[in-house]
Amino acid sequence: MNKKMNILMFSADYDKALAALVMANAAREINVDVTLFFAFWGLLLVREPNKMSEEDKTAYEKMFANMTPRTIEDLPLSKMNFAGIGKKMLVEMMEESDTPPLSAFLKGAINKGVSLQACKLSCEVMGFKEEELLNEVKIVTAEEYIVDALESNIQLFI
Repeated sequence: MNKKMNILMFSADYDKALAALVMANAAREINVDVTLFFAFWGLLLVREPNKMSEEDKTAYEKMFANMTPRTIEDLPLSKMNFAGIGKKMLVEMMEESDTPPLSAFLKGAINKGVSLQACKLSCEVMGFKEEELLNEVKIVTAEEYIVDALESNIQLFI
């Protein structure tokens, strides 16, 4: 029986997303089944920028969509962002050490079979439609996620 890890991704900070995706990829490398559950701000990691639509959205949902980062690479740092300068420094340091960008870690997780799930309630509250998310993302209820998480050996909240 495979080991299992669940990560509830609540944050939309670049460094926190990097930590979650590094852990997900590393776990898959040692044959651990991984589920990433994206709730509220975490949904920004799995939004497909080319599929964003203002159709059938409230004024708040339109405003929210336009005020949040469009792509995973646009996410700010959780600490020391300094109007983007800290993030620029981190990205340059990552490049100097041949560390892939955040989007490559997400693509790696997808290619390795990490299960990507979006919280149904979070999608409804924040105005995310299923077609605006990456194709690999499945929308599930909190209850469905909890059933999955209860079978895990490791549970992380980021």
